[in-house]
Amino acid sequence: MFKPLNILDEKHKILRQKSKEVKLPLSKEDKKTIDQIIKHLTYSQIEKYAEKYDLRPGMGLAFPQLGQLKRIIVIVYEYEDGKFQNYVIVNPKIISHSEEKIALETGEGCLSVNREVEGHVPRYARITITGYDPDGEKITIRAREDLSVAFQHEVDHLDGILFFDRIDKKKPFYNENEIRLI
Repeated sequence: MFKPLNILDEKHKILRQKSKEVKLPLSKEDKKTIDQIIKHLTYSQIEKYAEKYDLRPGMGLAFPQLGQLKRIIVIVYEYEDGKFQNYVIVNPKIISHSEEKIALETGEGCLSVNREVEGHVPRYARITITGYDPDGEKITIRAREDLSVAFQHEVDHLDGILFFDRIDKKKPFYNENEIRLI
C-alpha cells in the first residue's frame, strides 16, 4: 500500500539546520525510509500515479525534508522514458567539480517549496561525489548536466541551504553568454 511522504515545507526550521553524519551500516528504519522515498519519487514522475496520489513531480529528496537531520540523499533519475536509475548516498561529499557552470533554463523546484521561484540557480556542469551505499560500501559517482544539478541541490539540503538561496537577488536571470542554460 502506497502512502505519500509527509515532506516538510520551506518554513520549517529543520530545513535550515546542518545534518549529522550517519553511522553505517544503516538501520532497518533508515533503509525502510529510503525505500519509501524511492517509491514516492518514482510514482511522482509517472503521470498516472502522480495524479492518483496528488504528487508533485520530483527526482530527489534529502532526509532533512522528512524532519530527519541525517546526511542521506536519494535521487530517482528517469534516464529514458519509464526507466529509472536510483541513487542513494549516505554521507555524500562533492570532491571535485568542473569550472563550467550551468543552470536549468526553467529554474529549479523543490518538494519543500510549494511556490514558483523565479531565477536561475548556478550549478557546476559536472561533479564527482563520494559517499556510501546503504550497506556501507564506498561509492563514487560522476554526474553531469541535470543529474549534477540534482546532486548539488540535495547536498545543499544537508547543509540547510535551499535552492533559492543561490539565486542572485540583483541579477536572477543569466543569458547564454554568461552561463550555459540546460
